[in-house]
Amino acid sequence: MKTRSSVGRISRAISGVRTELSGPAGRLNLYVAGKGPPLILLHSINAAASAAEVRPLQEYYRSTHKVFALDLPGFGGSERSDRVYTPRLMTDAVLVAVDYIRTHFGSQPVDALAVSLSCEYLARAATEMPTAFRSLALVSPTGFSGRSTRRGPPGSTLFIPWLYRLLRGPGWGETLYRGLTRPGVIRYFLQRTWGSKQIDRRLWACDVEMARAPGAWYAPLYFLSAGLFSADIHTVYERLTMPVWMSHGERGDFTDFRNVRLVEGRPNWRFRRFATGALPYFELLESFCAEYDAFLMAR
Repeated sequence: MKTRSSVGRISRAISGVRTELSGPAGRLNLYVAGKGPPLILLHSINAAASAAEVRPLQEYYRSTHKVFALDLPGFGGSERSDRVYTPRLMTDAVLVAVDYIRTHFGSQPVDALAVSLSCEYLARAATEMPTAFRSLALVSPTGFSGRSTRRGPPGSTLFIPWLYRLLRGPGWGETLYRGLTRPGVIRYFLQRTWGSKQIDRRLWACDVEMARAPGAWYAPLYFLSAGLFSADIHTVYERLTMPVWMSHGERGDFTDFRNVRLVEGRPNWRFRRFATGALPYFELLESFCAEYDAFLMAR
């Protein structure tokens, strides 16, 4: 594995030393800050995602932990090349980062927190390398809406090929993406995430910048055509054996967690709901971290 300090011209999403990792997921950008036991943070997946989405947590925990915030493939400062983006690629990125952490900062299992769709990749990584993870925190995880189950063949996805071909089109894919990531449109979707007009303006500004980076549109088109969603995620969630803390908000577009019934009776799962939007730690940082700290201390 190769590491370097330079990751291109993307400006800093959050503080910390920037390290470049190379592996099966391509070139990955990792922010490293703080001292203490290892904690890895994974941002959500959307049209302009980056590690900026976990900035409040990185700033809070760097006084007690060695915090690693990863830009997933196709986002932030990681490689944004024209390739096929899948849950497998994202999971490989998580495993590369965890391997790097355990190789260079001690071999102890890591605590890991993911947001929204990235919870699926973290959960899959934890089923494939269970001894590498001490605990998982899943914030507003996908896969729990509605009542239908997702127990497809191992590694299968919800990808809709015809929709991807339509979105990409003969030359209009990037134009479509630019339209979906205008500053006003990004603000609109953040307001839906928050369930309020009181969004974090620093995150909005970073999202606007990230959406203008070269190659920023390749991965989001796979997201829009469901290629980054796992068709077997319920099987994956049910296979988790380490302690799991799931949290979510009560406002905005991401409040349907009816399918949590699939795991709520399992002794290794804990649950917490906050009177916030889908990113509780932006609105109630102290309360969120107090609850998460209690979970970590109980391990």
